[in-house]
Amino acid sequence: MTAIEYQEVCKRFDGNSAYSVDHVSAQIEQGEFITILGSSGCGKTTLLKMTNRLIDPTEGRIVLFGEDISTVDPVVVRRRMGYVIQQIGLLPHMTVEENISIIPKLMKQDKAKIRDRARDLLSMVELDPDTYGSRYPSELSGGQQQRVGLARALMPDPKIMLLDEPFGAIDAITRVNLQNELLRIHSQTKKTFLLVTHDINEAMKLGTRVMVMNGGRLLQFDTPKNIIRHPADPFVEALIQSVLEQREFWEGVEDD
Repeated sequence: MTAIEYQEVCKRFDGNSAYSVDHVSAQIEQGEFITILGSSGCGKTTLLKMTNRLIDPTEGRIVLFGEDISTVDPVVVRRRMGYVIQQIGLLPHMTVEENISIIPKLMKQDKAKIRDRARDLLSMVELDPDTYGSRYPSELSGGQQQRVGLARALMPDPKIMLLDEPFGAIDAITRVNLQNELLRIHSQTKKTFLLVTHDINEAMKLGTRVMVMNGGRLLQFDTPKNIIRHPADPFVEALIQSVLEQREFWEGVEDD
């Protein structure tokens, strides 16, 4: 089943002559892990924000599970998706468990069920609920806060998870560990994941398919192996070459 379909989607912000997102068309199937790769200003975050109607397209349509989202209340669209950002946005005066439980409490769901699910999700992101549920965000490391942010996004049991450079501000070792956790969670939940990153290694490691963007345009959308073997554009080829040069450096260090 097609989870997300972009149909000639464009975004041009007021005062700009150029498109920030330029006629992007793509289909994403349910259960895929899609990474959106590109440098700053390429349109990848704008595309993600249009997917949950934080921003509306200037032209084109976005269809989720067969429904044009322009016909749906933006709040309803957002509540159907999980959204994780780099800044996390945990409320400092609330405990971890309270932060995770915000949305279902607003929807007046059963308190006992909310608590049970919050504890289950903390365990899923490998934070012991007895240890961390009553802590405040200031008592957590950056990596632990990002795990809480992920649990909060999963709390409403959305079919689609949007992640905007969630590990960009985290140290290299913690970042690798969280990448592995995210792959494990994706395999367990079978949800559709879209993750924005400017890190080609992260994009290739996590994505079942990768969207490569530059200048607002979608240059290539394919599996990591196909992109590496058959880059469709000089920009994509340059990205692949940058990785090969890094590998040559590390291989040279090992040979010394």
